[in-house]
Amino acid sequence: MTIKLTLELASGQSMKGAPLELLTNGVPIARGVVDEQGMVAFDAKPGTGELAVRVDRSILRIG
Repeated sequence: MTIKLTLELASGQSMKGAPLELLTNGVPIARGVVDEQGMVAFDAKPGTGELAVRVDRSILRIG
């Protein structure tokens, strides 16, 4: 199943290239990257649970 989202920040900033994770009940089940139009698509197996999206924290730099 493909889940498609369009993201728009209130500040108007672009999220282009941001890696995102789709979570079910807090567990990552799919990853996607935001395109130029603010869209992201996740390929996930059908199931039930509470869905959420978060920025993949692997892009954060420490130091």
